[in-house]
Amino acid sequence: MKTTNRSDCELLSDFVSGNNSALEELYKRYERKLYTYILLMVRKPHLAEDLLQETFIKAIKSVKEGRYSETNRFGSWLMRIAHNLVIDQFRQNKQYREVSNSDFPLDIFSTPRFAEATVEQRMVYERVLYEVRMLIDYLPEDQREVVMLRFYSDLSFKEIAEVTNVSINTALGRMRYALINLRKMIKQKNINLELDMV
Repeated sequence: MKTTNRSDCELLSDFVSGNNSALEELYKRYERKLYTYILLMVRKPHLAEDLLQETFIKAIKSVKEGRYSETNRFGSWLMRIAHNLVIDQFRQNKQYREVSNSDFPLDIFSTPRFAEATVEQRMVYERVLYEVRMLIDYLPEDQREVVMLRFYSDLSFKEIAEVTNVSINTALGRMRYALINLRKMIKQKNINLELDMV
């Protein structure tokens, strides 16, 4: 289906009027971002797919029942639904994953800058993202959440505040403490932050 430049509100209005292709457009617009966030949190592709579908089912139901307010940003609203489903999943299964020091090598930041990267540089960069994700697991839950939403889901601090139901200042503060804690971990583990150019 060809993508359009129509706003989320226009597409939602079309969907409520019976145009199901508008829903397809909204799904395609947000599917990847939501799936990436959910997968990074639950780490199980099958479960991430299920939670993605459940996110859209809840959203569709709310829109059809007139419970969605157009003053909200649709993408942030979807992210909040996904976020709540992930939290519910953790509560149900009590699967707060712990990571040991042996889960990643100490030189995880030895990677080229990611400008016009070669295939090899891209592979190293992706490996670093994976390894950094392991470090993030050491952060307290509220700090880890802000880091994931900012760097892995590319949300603004305003959107993060909406998703997590806190003020922007609280979201910024959590990020600040997360970065401080990450720096401490890097120093404790003697990790080399030099980014070598290949």
